[in-house]
Amino acid sequence: SLQSATKKPRKSPADKGRTDTGARGASRGRANGHPQQNGEGDPVTLFEVVKLGKSAMQSVVDDWIESYKQDRDIALLDLINFFIQCSGCRGTVRIEMFRNMQNAEIIRKMTEEFDEDSGDYPLTMPGPQWKKFRSNFCEFIGVLIRQCQYSIIYDEYMMDTVISLLTGLSDSQVRAFRHTSTLAAMKLMTALVNVALNLSIHQDNTQRQYEAERNKMIGKRANERLELLLQKRKELQENQDEIENMMNSIFKGIFVHRYRDAIAEIRAVCIEEIGVWMKMYSDAFLNDSYLKYVGWTLHDRQGEVRLKCLKALQSLYTNRELFPKLELFTNRFKDRIVSMTLDKEYDVAVEAIRLVTLILHGSEEALSNEDCENVYHLVYSAHRPVAVAAGEFLHKKLFSRHDPQAEEALAKRRGRNSPNGNLIRMLVLFFLESELHEHAAYLVDSLWESSQELLKDWECMTELLLEEPVQGEEVMSDRQESALIELLVCTIRQAAEAHPPVGRGTGKRVLTAKERKTQIDDRNKLTEHFIIALPMLLSKVQALLGVTVLARGQLSFFCALQHLDALLKQIKFVVEKHVESDVLEACSKTYSILCSEEYTIQNRVDIAHSQLIDEFVDRFNHSVEDLLQEGEEADDDDIYNVLSTLKRLTSFHNAHDLTKWDLFSNCYRLLRTGIEHGAMPEQIVVQALQCSHYSILWQLVKITEGSPSKEDLLVLRKTVKSFLAVCQQCLSNVNTPVKEQAFMLLCDLLMIFSHQLMTGGREGLQPLVFNPDSGLQSELLSFVMDHVFIDQDDENQSMEGDEEDEANKIEALHKRRNLLAAFSKLIIYDIVDMHAAADIFKHYMKYYNDYGDIIKETLSKTRQIDKIQCAKTLILSLQQLFNELVQEQGPNLDRTSAHVSGIKELARRFALTFGLDQIKTREAVATLHKDGIEFAFKYQNQKGQDYPPPNLAFLEVLSEFSSKLLRQDKKTVHTYLEKFLTEQMMERREDVWLPLISYRNSLVTGGEDDRMSVNSGSSSSKASSVRNKKGRPPLHKKRVEGWCGLRALVLEGSWLNRSENIHTPGTLQPPQLTSTVLRENTRQMGEQIQEHESEQGRGLMEDDAEPIFEDVMMSSRGQLEDMNEEFEDTMVIDLPPSRNRRERAELRPDFFDSAAIIEDDSGFGMPMF
Repeated sequence: SLQSATKKPRKSPADKGRTDTGARGASRGRANGHPQQNGEGDPVTLFEVVKLGKSAMQSVVDDWIESYKQDRDIALLDLINFFIQCSGCRGTVRIEMFRNMQNAEIIRKMTEEFDEDSGDYPLTMPGPQWKKFRSNFCEFIGVLIRQCQYSIIYDEYMMDTVISLLTGLSDSQVRAFRHTSTLAAMKLMTALVNVALNLSIHQDNTQRQYEAERNKMIGKRANERLELLLQKRKELQENQDEIENMMNSIFKGIFVHRYRDAIAEIRAVCIEEIGVWMKMYSDAFLNDSYLKYVGWTLHDRQGEVRLKCLKALQSLYTNRELFPKLELFTNRFKDRIVSMTLDKEYDVAVEAIRLVTLILHGSEEALSNEDCENVYHLVYSAHRPVAVAAGEFLHKKLFSRHDPQAEEALAKRRGRNSPNGNLIRMLVLFFLESELHEHAAYLVDSLWESSQELLKDWECMTELLLEEPVQGEEVMSDRQESALIELLVCTIRQAAEAHPPVGRGTGKRVLTAKERKTQIDDRNKLTEHFIIALPMLLSKVQALLGVTVLARGQLSFFCALQHLDALLKQIKFVVEKHVESDVLEACSKTYSILCSEEYTIQNRVDIAHSQLIDEFVDRFNHSVEDLLQEGEEADDDDIYNVLSTLKRLTSFHNAHDLTKWDLFSNCYRLLRTGIEHGAMPEQIVVQALQCSHYSILWQLVKITEGSPSKEDLLVLRKTVKSFLAVCQQCLSNVNTPVKEQAFMLLCDLLMIFSHQLMTGGREGLQPLVFNPDSGLQSELLSFVMDHVFIDQDDENQSMEGDEEDEANKIEALHKRRNLLAAFSKLIIYDIVDMHAAADIFKHYMKYYNDYGDIIKETLSKTRQIDKIQCAKTLILSLQQLFNELVQEQGPNLDRTSAHVSGIKELARRFALTFGLDQIKTREAVATLHKDGIEFAFKYQNQKGQDYPPPNLAFLEVLSEFSSKLLRQDKKTVHTYLEKFLTEQMMERREDVWLPLISYRNSLVTGGEDDRMSVNSGSSSSKASSVRNKKGRPPLHKKRVEGWCGLRALVLEGSWLNRSENIHTPGTLQPPQLTSTVLRENTRQMGEQIQEHESEQGRGLMEDDAEPIFEDVMMSSRGQLEDMNEEFEDTMVIDLPPSRNRRERAELRPDFFDSAAIIEDDSGFGMPMF
């Protein structure tokens, strides 16, 4: 009705009897339309009411409306001060300022009132109170427009004033003003879009009523009603035009400049809200003229902005009815969206994959095979949310496209003939084609949430493996069966353990009650099925993965004896037939699970296990005797008999205590024979070493768990000592596998039988402690140097090799890393002298890609143990490199050569590891300089004192650490340096003396740097957040002269060294207060604008249409004084005609089409296309 269109806001009873507030000070606010008192007796401002959030927002808005009707200037003043205070400004706009000053002058005045000590403002402050304030702030704006939508917003005063103010604030130099006003403007725009949508609905309804009334017969037609409907339609049309003006003002004056602001939060606000507009009023906003802003911003530098773009698009692609309008956008920006699935920000990558999934769901033709393949491989990602999202995409693409009619026909079938039969085959093919066969667990984990019904169909998988294929069905190859077995094992493990594989997630999380119940149900289903199926599977598929079902599937519930015997029989058969380590370890672990004391079947399994071990031990003893008797005449059968039985026993010894069979004796005999005669095959030696190691560990377990006698300790000590001696001798073996095995076992045993053994109240185990002598330490270090730090093939040659060769190189690198890590642990736990680490540290730069993380962690741990000794080790490593270089090039080193630069770079890296706290590292750094100076002057030049010492060039390396010295320590080190200098040395200025000159300068200069205060030394946000009104720099603490002031600053942790800043790469954070306008001459600006607009006229769908986001902010044309005058002839937002309206069948030209893109008067000339 007409009344609804002109309805006036209701009057709040809270305002009745309110006195005039026009005379009160502008610094005093109004709450709920009338003055209220806080605890101190002062009125509460509108900002405080919204911040506290205790009053209903509609009540607050209704009271403000009542005050507006009584005195609109005073009410608007309250609203203006609300926006100013929400920005964190302490200033207040007074009534005379509001009436007599332009917006630009008011904003400039308010800028001067900012707090210079802090860069925080309400929208960026942490804590739940300010988070709630943000939501209250947005709600207030939305409710304000909703309550004013029938009258006040059309009075050509209130909205013009607010939009003009927000436009000016959004172009401010102050980040707080810009951020707060942009958020307010975007929420204001959202509320206006909702009003426009309601108007459109009213127009459609009015048009329909008018058509119905006009189509009636003349006698029944009500002319008064027709006139009323025509008047209402005209009024609605006028209102719509007004709303278009307002939205156009906000969009052109604020959005098109702030969506590419320098601050990521501001850009994110703009993109988030334009997504809301397009979803809310798709008829008006869901077109290429607005979608292009989202498409461009997909290239934003900040992850949070890209994330908002993707979420905005997700809300659109969720509605399949909108797909036709999104078709052009999809074609243009699809490649960018697909590439974002590899975004460096994991949150962005996840949302990108979900968006691609929505695109696939809406139109399968939209994505090419290449696009899909780019997402497929992400199921193997180490980041679980990314992998799960990719799993959902894979499920949609491959496992949700079967024929509905065929599915209905097969719905009642089970097993291989069920609908899952073909899908499982498809999964197997996908797994094989991905060529990542060692990562089945990751594939299963990725699909677990989306394809759980498929992955838990163990009955179907079992039948595919056991039953013969039906007529017309393709037979599975051995490779496909192996892949299916591996997938089957992984699904069992996932269901039974209910946690992701290693590398995904931070560890085992606590399951919820629902997840725990699901886990128990799955385990029961697994047991019921595999208690019957597993023996049959083992009888047919006697390979690694068939047995691993037991070990990984947690199927330890075999209490049905009729199935247990069949299972044990098949396991024994597998053990006797196979010698692969993985298979034997799986069988061993299976026996270990079934032998658990919590099950009633323990005795039966233990008997079977003991009988099996008895057979193998007896066979091993006989074969060893035969081999030793034959000596060098032993044939291949004798060697195979020993090796095969020893492999089985070693695998079982890992999980079972076999010490009562005394395997150590025969293994030791084999090792001694091999050392003495040198004819023992390397595989037997490797297995004998490993088996002996297990035997020693099980003996140690017995001793630590019981109360051993002194004799027991001595026996074990003798055993360990003899075995360590054997391992040490094996280090000189000609076979690399033997040497590597002996080295790893030596490192492990030295760790286990170190002084750590006595911790935790086990002082009685002191006889078992072994400390490696210097000879053993030297041998271990030499092994590391010879087998870890070896020259690599050229990278180009590596790339030319086949995939198998690449895999071998990766495996070899992994093995070398383990060797280095094993030796590094000995250093970290103070088992090997720390100075041995010097030979490792000196390779930090050369082998950074291979071992950088290990060496860095070793350095960090050694510094925690002893800072001074660690510093001595660092300088020793540099001295070793320097000596090696002198031996190669002679005493006259080329200071500009790459080798010298490499040593200096390593020294610089070492210096960075000392950190910023110079108090903690003071003594260590001083010791480092002392040792370095002594090394530099250790030898005199044979030609006489007029010539530099041979090691003088080392001082140039040492100068890299000068920045880590405190000021007074620099004087001390300089004094110590002068003890080594003669008067002639101090006066020399030739090139050969430059290292000394450089080092002395590094010790005597830098006084100004030492006196840097907090604000001048670090890019403090507090110091740079707000600029003073006269342009002067922020006030800093006075520089403190002399040692007392320096010491005070050092103790406060505020002194930063300039050289540290120079050597530390990285970009500075943009200041929070940045000018948005560059002052240039008018002619230059005009030329750049013209060039800019010509570049922009190429249209939305050009290939190079993405903007380049720079760390500058695009400015609007200027401070807009009157929104109506500024945009009188340039309205750009044109709402679509109502469906039944014939008067506006055609849309007016859209300013934001591809031929008339953003006007940019900033003078940057930045190409947007």
